[in-house]
Amino acid sequence: MYRKILVPIDGSATSNAGLAEAIRLAASQQSALRLVHVAEDFKLVPGAEAVVYLGDTIDLMRESGKQILAQGEALARAAGLAPESVLRETVGGRAATLIVDEARTWGADLIVLGTHGRRGFERLIMGSDAEEIVRTTPVPILLVRTQR
Repeated sequence: MYRKILVPIDGSATSNAGLAEAIRLAASQQSALRLVHVAEDFKLVPGAEAVVYLGDTIDLMRESGKQILAQGEALARAAGLAPESVLRETVGGRAATLIVDEARTWGADLIVLGTHGRRGFERLIMGSDAEEIVRTTPVPILLVRTQR
């Protein structure tokens, strides 16, 4: 039985599929559910223009993250759960690192994560937080693959 389920969410269809599965699992096992969103700046294109607007961009990413977490919480509450949520930020780091740290700190028994299942060149270009989490986490992971 999983007592504590951690779910990284970013508002994408893939992330939402992982969240839906985590909600079903948490409801069936009466598990605690924690949603985590990581606001990342490394997706920005570096340059003088980005530096000028970086403060505003980070604020926008925080607000967007709060909205994503609120939407996830609403879905979980509709299923009868009382989720917790955490907004983390990284400047130049990887979301995967913060997600694994959150799982360790909170004492998660399981991470449920939506994934595109990209392969080859597409995975190389896009990177894979899911792969990084799988390689570095000390807890089991349930990967929920969605259609591309």
